[in-house]
Amino acid sequence: MSNLEQKSRTQFNKLQKRLRRCVGEAIADYNMIEHGDRVMVCLSGGKDSYTMLDILLNLQKTAPVDFEIIAVNLDQKQPGFPEHVLPAYLQSIGVPFHIIEHDTYSIVKRIIPEGQTTCSLCSRLRRGTLYGFAKEHNITKIALGHHRDDIIETFFLNMFYAGKLKAMPPKLLSDDKQNIVIRPLAYCREKDINRFAAFKKFPIIPCNLCGSQENLQRQAMKQMLTGWDKQFPGRIETIFASLQNIAPSQMLDPGLFDFAGLQRDPDSAIPRIASDEPGLDILER
Repeated sequence: MSNLEQKSRTQFNKLQKRLRRCVGEAIADYNMIEHGDRVMVCLSGGKDSYTMLDILLNLQKTAPVDFEIIAVNLDQKQPGFPEHVLPAYLQSIGVPFHIIEHDTYSIVKRIIPEGQTTCSLCSRLRRGTLYGFAKEHNITKIALGHHRDDIIETFFLNMFYAGKLKAMPPKLLSDDKQNIVIRPLAYCREKDINRFAAFKKFPIIPCNLCGSQENLQRQAMKQMLTGWDKQFPGRIETIFASLQNIAPSQMLDPGLFDFAGLQRDPDSAIPRIASDEPGLDILER
């Protein structure tokens, strides 16, 4: 093995360990996977879902709990979709899988006028199909491949375009209380996933359905964050940390904190720090 090959192998091993550590920490922090779980790993054919499957398969071998992995792809019947790619890959690595065929593409194109965003309807149809499959096959956890950058981008999308402080939670109970969605890559950086996918040479399948406004808005958020990351190293990490450190009493949502019910308590005393500095004696009161 040449020095260049050795260096590349060393870099890959470090990258793989970092991603596995991030996934393991996210799973532990949010109790994503428990003993006896049947985890449906949703594969789109993109770099994120391939990486998620690869890491979960590895963790499955060493995890302190036993869980089952079932790979699932939803074939939405997009024109030109290479139907053979995912089955061939999953057979080559020996993973149990299901291909769900549901022509959501035609439904979206029929309902949504040309030029308008398809993302919302496409997402609802896809989610409904996967939830139905999960119920039929006794799936206990549904794993999606969203990573840290997706979560932060969604946060700013909701802030800028919807007027909400809302992101993607690492663990989510569906509205009907029947399904738990997990995002094992929640702590993983997209640039690490890109490098990992390139090293592994996953057979990537591009998504050509979403070229609409919401996707353009997400690209704008991605460019903004990339610029910040270059200009202010560490800012992205700080933003992500802030999503885990929320103080409702310091925000403005009366649904999260009872501002209307706040009352003075004259008998309550907060210890003050005595100071000899002129003008700071007020801290003693």
